[in-house]
Amino acid sequence: MRGLTTTVRRFGGFDRKQFGFRRSHHGSFPALFVRGGTSNGLVIRADVLPAKTEWQPILARAMGSPDPFGRQLDGMGSGISSTSKICVIEPSGRQDADVDFTFVQVGVKDGVLDMAGNCGNLSSIVGPCAFDWGFLKNTDKAMTRTTDDGRILMRIFNTNTNKIIHSRFSTHGQPPRFQPGGDYEMDGVPARGSRITLSFLDPAGAKTGKALPTDLPIDVLSLADGTSIPASLVDVANPGVFVRVDDLGIENFASIGPEMIDADVQLRSRLEAIRQEGAVMMGLDPATESVPKIVLLFPEGTDPGVDIKCQAMSMGQPHKAVPLTLALCLGAAANIPGTLAAQLVKDRDLRGDGTVTIGHPSGQVDIGTTTTLDGRILSSDFHRTARVMMKGEVLY
Repeated sequence: MRGLTTTVRRFGGFDRKQFGFRRSHHGSFPALFVRGGTSNGLVIRADVLPAKTEWQPILARAMGSPDPFGRQLDGMGSGISSTSKICVIEPSGRQDADVDFTFVQVGVKDGVLDMAGNCGNLSSIVGPCAFDWGFLKNTDKAMTRTTDDGRILMRIFNTNTNKIIHSRFSTHGQPPRFQPGGDYEMDGVPARGSRITLSFLDPAGAKTGKALPTDLPIDVLSLADGTSIPASLVDVANPGVFVRVDDLGIENFASIGPEMIDADVQLRSRLEAIRQEGAVMMGLDPATESVPKIVLLFPEGTDPGVDIKCQAMSMGQPHKAVPLTLALCLGAAANIPGTLAAQLVKDRDLRGDGTVTIGHPSGQVDIGTTTTLDGRILSSDFHRTARVMMKGEVLY
């Protein structure tokens, strides 16, 4: 690691000599500490890291894992899955992309690096960071790559899912830089920011090759305890196992939320068993906690003003908002005839453009799904805000 810490002297305007940092017992690397949607974590240039096979001890320690106390007190993480994330980016060699992006979910307690899926929230900061680092191809003509509303378009290749994402965002100044300030407000974030639009192109089959991996809109999962439960197994942007809360035998729907699930060990164990059985039926590794995720769907009319309400689980923990790739998956599922999601929204006044308003513990999010006449999913779209909160050196 000596070569990494001595050859990279400046990064995003940060000079390590300026602050007098000294090498720790292990090492260091330059990075950005960011918020993307309702998640935060690190953005790192791939060229300051060793080969991917050597990432585990470096990135896990940087986030403060493994931590048997679940706090990540000795690192950059905050003890929950949505704040234990890393984006590694580099210029892309593909014709259809400007930047290659690898998402890393760091296990809080075990320090395992999970790269099986993508993160929709942190995807929102990738385009702006890559643009500010000059990754846009033909950067001398950067302002010619604009959308109808004057925003920049960055093309992102996500290596986890082998899918293309188009990121549209505002810039300002000369030379142009990402403009984080704005009037767009999203639930789960206390401050407003500029609107970032993400379009996940051809998102179906991100891990399994098909939107419905079993070819059925509803499967019946048989569990080891002898019980069974209907579920929709859907793979759009990221695979999801969708079940109805009333099929779980929970009568008081109003009580279901992150705190209640956190306190109910038996329920969390049952949900994990359902998730693992769904993974097996989708042809995925049930031991991989991040893929698929399980999402609970609430009955019609549970939450006024939304088309469908959900509670997602992430890495064994109840999510306090909703993972955006799972929201994309749910939005698409609501547009696939016969799924549990489609059944729950069938009597609502859905807009003709395939947009679904999804309720979650922190508010709601609009997900747009564009399909062809024969049902092929062309793209899934949503809006986020994001910003860089710190640039500097991470000691590990």
